[in-house]
Amino acid sequence: MKIVILDGKTTNPGDLSWDFLKKYGEVEVFDRTPHEKIAERTFDADIVVTNKTPLGREEIDKMQNVKFVALLSTGYNVVDCAYLKEKGIPVSNIPAYSTMGVAQLVFAFISELAVGVAMHSDAVKSGEWSACPDFCFWKKPLTELSGKTIGIVGFGKIGGAVADIAEAYKMNIIALSGHVTDQSARKNFRWAKDLDYLAENSDIITFHCPLTKETEKTVNAEFLKKCKKTA
Repeated sequence: MKIVILDGKTTNPGDLSWDFLKKYGEVEVFDRTPHEKIAERTFDADIVVTNKTPLGREEIDKMQNVKFVALLSTGYNVVDCAYLKEKGIPVSNIPAYSTMGVAQLVFAFISELAVGVAMHSDAVKSGEWSACPDFCFWKKPLTELSGKTIGIVGFGKIGGAVADIAEAYKMNIIALSGHVTDQSARKNFRWAKDLDYLAENSDIITFHCPLTKETEKTVNAEFLKKCKKTA
């Protein structure tokens, strides 16, 4: 059996080993695969592994032996799942991939917007604080997250992890999801009846839903007009 990994470096920049896969067959690992090389590298593969290398109908048709497509990501948007299903080829993703890492990054961005740590650090290094006549130095007003409302679109594992951190900041939470679950144990939590309600009532909005035809271009001019001016 031949296993081909099309863009291994996106998941494993070199600190891990792919050798554990060798017990299943021959393994070929490419750091990245440009579009013009996809057919050449996958035509005789039994298993194709990808993270961000797109596999559409054209690429799938050129695979002569493929029996399984594995995604090293949570989202399915880089492959034509409907066509794979039509051809009887199973495809898998990693639903719990980097859940806490993503939630942590969300709040790293939120904290930067609220406090401007990097901006103030650069200002201190450039001598702006030393030149300031006042001990208290800031380049923009700081935002306290406590009491602010965060809107979470998509309330799966990542959305739930973001809500956990928001609770620690004593933020209010509005969530929108296709799967409403019992969140009665959470304080200051409510479900949004629709996206408009979430946009109109949130100070911060974060999206954690799959990219599909239904969700594509959700954030557009119309959506932004409905958001708070201070969001």
